[in-house]
Amino acid sequence: MGGFFGAASHRDVVLDVFFGVDYHSHLGTRRAGMVFCDETGGGFQKEIHSIENTPFRTRFEADLPNFHGNSGIGCISDTDPQPLLIRSQLGTFALTTVGAIGNTEQLIQKYLDKEGTQFMALSSGNVNSTELVAALINQKDSFVEGIKFAQDCVEGSLTLLIMTSEGEIIAARDKMGRLPILIGKDEDGYCVSFESFAYGKLGYEDEYELGSGEIVSIKADGYTTLAPAHDEMKICAFLWVYYGYPNSNYEGVNVEVMRYRNGEIMARDEQERGLLPDVDYVAGVPDSGLPHGIGYATESGKPFARPFVKYTPTWPRSFMPANQNVRNRVAKMKQIPVPELIKDKKLLFVDDSIVRGTQLRETVDFLYGAGAAEVHMRSACPPIMYGCKYLSFSRSNSDYELLARRVVRELEGDEGEKHLEEYADGTTERGKCMLKTICEEMGFDSLSYQSLDGMLEAIGIDPSKVCTYCWNGKE
Repeated sequence: MGGFFGAASHRDVVLDVFFGVDYHSHLGTRRAGMVFCDETGGGFQKEIHSIENTPFRTRFEADLPNFHGNSGIGCISDTDPQPLLIRSQLGTFALTTVGAIGNTEQLIQKYLDKEGTQFMALSSGNVNSTELVAALINQKDSFVEGIKFAQDCVEGSLTLLIMTSEGEIIAARDKMGRLPILIGKDEDGYCVSFESFAYGKLGYEDEYELGSGEIVSIKADGYTTLAPAHDEMKICAFLWVYYGYPNSNYEGVNVEVMRYRNGEIMARDEQERGLLPDVDYVAGVPDSGLPHGIGYATESGKPFARPFVKYTPTWPRSFMPANQNVRNRVAKMKQIPVPELIKDKKLLFVDDSIVRGTQLRETVDFLYGAGAAEVHMRSACPPIMYGCKYLSFSRSNSDYELLARRVVRELEGDEGEKHLEEYADGTTERGKCMLKTICEEMGFDSLSYQSLDGMLEAIGIDPSKVCTYCWNGKE
């Protein structure tokens, strides 16, 4: 996915942006960059680095002495190198984007046919999506018109930051509000961020949260709405279930609190159906599964434990290595058992989600290898039936790489496609059949998924404002 942070102030903001971007490192693993504006005539200073094998903070520390400015933006990107510096009839500006563009090739061809120009090609031969967005923005006579035009053209989602040569920062939330943008304030200026905790640690206080499609200008002296918010919203539910950092709030709902509540609701519903297994311990799959597990344990009355922990000093994130074999090996090496909490024990684990199930299968094998008597699995969200086309959460070449969707295909072929909603409901015959098949394949003693209604109850905002496409395919 990705994330960004920016600041405009009456003082130098280099360290604010540096630490603010670093606090978004959980949102991306490929590229990162920062750009600063010197309003005294020194222009822009920009650096972009790969963070596939080196954390953001380590990679950029040596650049700090060369940066200065009262305005700056930076990003963590899971896609292409950015921020980019753009020169056009709108002036010279820096641009960073987060989202997913499903119609990239069509837009590129349409632009080439109309303008007769060219794009810089990446080594893969593809076009940098942020450069494409810049080309769309530059077809209009103002940033506001250009941003709206770009968002209307894109099939997917588009959230962005622009920084002009005058140090003004323009923040635009996706027109459906799939990702958050929050503004913080301190005595010297303002910042803009995905994660609210990031600016809280830097001394800023909550000031404003943009609505869907809202475009805001941010300067050291204040912020102004350039385009009002829309009433309709489809914010990504995975922000609370998985992506978001525990300390953050979106739409007034804290991530960690939602996860506790989500686990409690799962246990409550299982107790009502008489399906709560007799286990020695309830646990969460580290790290984002832990609070869901705590909530489940609290409601069920079962002791919470950590039968295994992740060793993170040298490999904080198992998905950082580019090589998939190395990723799998690192994920396995990180799992350190506590034999006294595993051997001959009946264990129930809560994970934030079950996407493809590859690493989860290895975790189960690892637990049985350490002597577990039983392993029961719970997913803190419903079965994922559709690959995300808005934020690339569940990126895949095919929906059939998703565990639940693949099993449905194996059970009924094309006929199963007509009954996905039924399969996603563990109380139906088809749903029970899917759960039984996955248990046999993965080695679970039992499996249950959180219901869509239960997850939405845990989030607690108007359900119509939450994107549930990954689970029910509804836009």
